[in-house]
Amino acid sequence: MTLTKADIINILREQIGLPKKDCLKIVNAYFEEISKGLERGEEIKIPKLGNFVVKHKNSSPGRNPKTGEPYKISDRNVVSFRASKKLRESL
Repeated sequence: MTLTKADIINILREQIGLPKKDCLKIVNAYFEEISKGLERGEEIKIPKLGNFVVKHKNSSPGRNPKTGEPYKISDRNVVSFRASKKLRESL
């Protein structure tokens, strides 16, 4: 089972009673702020859920799985998520 953004909007609408249009604005603003914070290199901490962190990965050798031809994987930044202790315990 997958929880989508549309599902979150519907749950929020049912629990708070706001129009769907307003719930969409709230959810979009929430995810936009998380994205902007990560773009600035900030750590995002959401209590009872976990932390989002941008980590730098150095270049490394890779291999094309189809042809077996080696190539270089370039430097890049990746988003890493670490679940909170409460979330890990509940799972």
